[in-house]
Amino acid sequence: MTSQQKTVHLPTATMHGTGVSAKALTPVDTGEQIPALGQGTWEMGDSGRTRNAEIAALKAGVDLGMTVIDTAEMYGEGESEKLIAEALKDRRDELFIVSKVYPHNGSESGVKAACERSLKRLQTDRIDLYLLHWRGGEDLEGVIGGFEALKAQGKIRHWGVSNFDTEDMVELFALENGNRCATNQILYNVARRGPEFELLPWMRERNMPAMAYSPVDHARLPKQSVLNDIAKSRGLSATQVALAWVLQQPQVIAIPKAGTIAHVIENAAAREVNLSAEELSLIDTQFKPPKSKRPLEML
Repeated sequence: MTSQQKTVHLPTATMHGTGVSAKALTPVDTGEQIPALGQGTWEMGDSGRTRNAEIAALKAGVDLGMTVIDTAEMYGEGESEKLIAEALKDRRDELFIVSKVYPHNGSESGVKAACERSLKRLQTDRIDLYLLHWRGGEDLEGVIGGFEALKAQGKIRHWGVSNFDTEDMVELFALENGNRCATNQILYNVARRGPEFELLPWMRERNMPAMAYSPVDHARLPKQSVLNDIAKSRGLSATQVALAWVLQQPQVIAIPKAGTIAHVIENAAAREVNLSAEELSLIDTQFKPPKSKRPLEML
């Protein structure tokens, strides 16, 4: 990790011995510390034509301290997990691997079986953070039971959820061991600020970090915006400004995807960007913070 790199703490309630290199993770009194900028892998591993470039990008990102690697059994039906294994299996102790389970595998036995398949594809003996991918008819009580059993066996180190709105989190916390949830991975970026009204404050009250997927809106940000104006004045790209904005939000981990080394380097440089109060205010004029509760968006 670079000396400038922002880190985020996982809650103390989920803290256990790591067995993982301090280069990526540092146990501290308030919880486990992980880099606030990681690497997403949605849509990676789908094409043989881009495979070598994607492997090189993942390796370059780890070299730059972006050691949180996010994947899911859904991504390419396991192909993303296989790509990560091919790229990084010799660097496992530097990594914090996140994977996710389909809702249709959302039962105690289903979670356990899905985890075994992911471990095999990832060629590892543990997943650092295992998430329920979204709500969808799952047995939430059974999912928690499966996660807790996997944690007791050392096959996962932490568990959490993804795409849970506030009412989902309240339901989760009402169940036995539901408050052991380490994080909620959500769609959050400068153009999709709905979680700021209710969900993010609820999580921060419980010292729970958010993981922001598609932190630059899956390349859908406006072609011309205040982001471009700030970027031009600073010699940056609008993408870097948008990513820097996410990284300046408290208790948020960003996991942008980058399929080339050049894109990885561009993302990593966003860690060095500190947007001023004036620039943040300017961003608010176009990308307005929410004034009321909105349903949680998903991609």
